[in-house]
Amino acid sequence: MQTPDVSELPTTRQLLRATAIALVVALAILVTIVFPAEYGLDPTGIGARLGLFRPRAAIAVTTMDATDTKEGASSADDAPSSGRGLLRRTTPFRTDDMSLVLQPGEGAEIKARMARGERFVFTWTAEGGPVDVDMHGEAAGAKDDEATSYWKEEGRTSGHGAFEAPVAGAHGWFWQNLGAAPVTIKLKTSGFYDHLFQP
Repeated sequence: MQTPDVSELPTTRQLLRATAIALVVALAILVTIVFPAEYGLDPTGIGARLGLFRPRAAIAVTTMDATDTKEGASSADDAPSSGRGLLRRTTPFRTDDMSLVLQPGEGAEIKARMARGERFVFTWTAEGGPVDVDMHGEAAGAKDDEATSYWKEEGRTSGHGAFEAPVAGAHGWFWQNLGAAPVTIKLKTSGFYDHLFQP
């Protein structure tokens, strides 16, 4: 192996200069990007201009209101614990399967009883033909005609997704068979909610 010529190697002064530049760049990234995005600190104001700044209040633990407590969220442990997607629950994780048969012209619902902020993932299929579907919910204590529609579509044979309850109450699906043959709806849910039921 050939030994490099000493004249080709960087001098001590050049090494110190490169190290100093690297330290300055790392410090600039820390102050302008990492601190605003991860710790809610923005001493230069650059983080806010870049859209990276999250105030500490947005990262703090939130608590639920009295309505949620009545609907099964019994403590602050059931509140989201940070602004980063973590959801802690006192109720256990559950998985349910339900099915129903819709005769021609018939409609029916399956719903989940949920506290505000509870979430589940779902998948459903319609065997025998397409159906019209309305995924909707009613707040606890709401009248029969006070529903909020989340997803409405005609002629579907399946649906898949995730849902987070915006309010405490009953949230789920209404399917209607407008075809000439019976249709079997098969639903599977997994997540945090009280139970599935047919109204």
